Amino acid sequence: MTRKSKTEQGRITAGFFDAYADDFDSIYGSGKNLLHRLINRFLRKSIRRRFELTLEACADIKGKKVLDVGCGPGHYAISLALMGAEEVLGIDFAKGMIKLAEEKAAQKRVTKVCRFEVRDFFSISDKSYDYVILMGFMDYIEDAEACVQHAMQLCKGKAFFSFPSSGGFLAWQRQMRYRFKCPLYLYGYKDIVRIFSSFPGLQFRIRSLGRDFWVEAWNDVSI
Repeated sequence: MTRKSKTEQGRITAGFFDAYADDFDSIYGSGKNLLHRLINRFLRKSIRRRFELTLEACADIKGKKVLDVGCGPGHYAISLALMGAEEVLGIDFAKGMIKLAEEKAAQKRVTKVCRFEVRDFFSISDKSYDYVILMGFMDYIEDAEACVQHAMQLCKGKAFFSFPSSGGFLAWQRQMRYRFKCPLYLYGYKDIVRIFSSFPGLQFRIRSLGRDFWVEAWNDVSI
């Protein structure tokens, strides 16, 4: 079997999330039915926890500019806009996710603050942001080092990442579910330490959430 190109991998992942947009959106709500609510409560609680941690870390958001990478249906972007962000750009490679995000932003009346685009993360280079958020994004990126490096180049404050854990039952069942859907990359604690330690002057903290690792990173300006 030949290895898929990055462009082809991106199309496969985008196609998967276009179809998955409504189900993914329900993770942050009450769930569409009892089964979804049970799955969200017991198998996806780290998704909710990393959302809470990121909002807490961005408490001083007033007047700040944010880049939300892999924004999905816009929960981070819209929440930060409601908290007082000056500007939020949400990008995703799935059109279905962007459509949901735009609809939700209109419902919450934050369209003057939030902008959503179908766009490649690495195409952004002409602006810096106070906060860069990459939640649920590293799961589908083959070159984690390049992604972290680009995020920190764009960030003048802090960047927040989630990395899916490679250990335990949840990792195993997720690998089985995604096997024929789209590329999936999992990480151990030492993998994440190695990635962030490879950049001189980069400071970081790692927090284990069970299914995921939540990482807070910032550039040491004294270096």
